[in-house]
Amino acid sequence: MVDVSPLSRIVVLLVCAMGSAGYVRAQMPFYTDNADVTDEGTLHFESFDEYDGLQSAQYPDLRQNTFNYKFNYGLPHGLELDFDAPYLSIYRAPGTATADGPGDTDMGIKWNFRKAARPLSAPALSASLYIEFPTGDTKEQLGSGLTDYWLNSIAQEPLSEKTRINANFGFLFAGNTSTGVLGTQNTRGHVYTGGLSLDHDFGSRITLGAESYGAVADNKGLGKDQLQELAGGWYQLTPRLAFTFAVLGGSHIASPRIGGQVGFEADFPLRHAAASTASSKALSRAIKSSLR
Repeated sequence: MVDVSPLSRIVVLLVCAMGSAGYVRAQMPFYTDNADVTDEGTLHFESFDEYDGLQSAQYPDLRQNTFNYKFNYGLPHGLELDFDAPYLSIYRAPGTATADGPGDTDMGIKWNFRKAARPLSAPALSASLYIEFPTGDTKEQLGSGLTDYWLNSIAQEPLSEKTRINANFGFLFAGNTSTGVLGTQNTRGHVYTGGLSLDHDFGSRITLGAESYGAVADNKGLGKDQLQELAGGWYQLTPRLAFTFAVLGGSHIASPRIGGQVGFEADFPLRHAAASTASSKALSRAIKSSLR
């Protein structure tokens, strides 16, 4: 069997994306989610690589690289299925072994139950539920060893045709927000998460924005606070493919001291699925018409 590197997989997916139809609506590189969901019958893929310098309190852990990929699939009624998993590398001080391997795996569902009204007078509203499974190696700090249950509420307010503000408030019923050595790492109790982002379209291809994102455990003795800021955006390479970029940093122990992120996302409309849905609807209308 031929060993295929993560970079090679990205190149293959990029080539496939260039030949598919659709229009990418980016949420990356922001950790604050927006209210949009993937169009029905469309497979959305996104991937990023983030390299972070860690806080001095994390010693002997010095740096962490997170390579993450995510799949979304659009369902009827404003629903979206999610699956994502990271591959982590933790670089440590001389004399301490570096760790690398898969991290914990997420699965979730998102519901956009209210679209933004026109004219621009009310926010779009969504909610998501994620379950993270402990697939990472806890001995190497690649996984938390916990099953996480996270409910997130999302509001997106269109300030104008080109400017949007997104707000998130989340609650972890159990587990933590850790990815490798970053994030809160309590083993019981609850975690509250929140984020606020603002993005603006500077033309038809480029969007820039900034955010503040954090998490806090309800028991200070069990967790580590997380607060970080990010500035970045995306560049629309084609109507179906976007390149994303960001710089980020924070001062709390569970946040990266400084880091950078690059990635891409693409839409793959499954035409046969959309055609099948349209055919079913047309058949249903024909049957109802014949019965009248």
